[in-house]
Amino acid sequence: MPAKKQDPEPQGVAQVQFLTVAEVATMMRVSKMTVYRLVHNGELPAVRVGKSFRVPEKAVHSYLEGAYFDAG
Repeated sequence: MPAKKQDPEPQGVAQVQFLTVAEVATMMRVSKMTVYRLVHNGELPAVRVGKSFRVPEKAVHSYLEGAYFDAG
């Protein structure tokens, strides 16, 4: 019997890179409290894992892209 061919990569959550609040704070150069505030206000999506939050890396990039403004 021939070996069953596996799907290359499952779609969805399996491909999402999650970051801790501390990692997000470091990326954004803000405090962890600021990240928690963004999560609780719904400005930054996150999933709860036990007592911790995990933030999708793409969500951080999207948030930062949307935060740019023209100061000139």
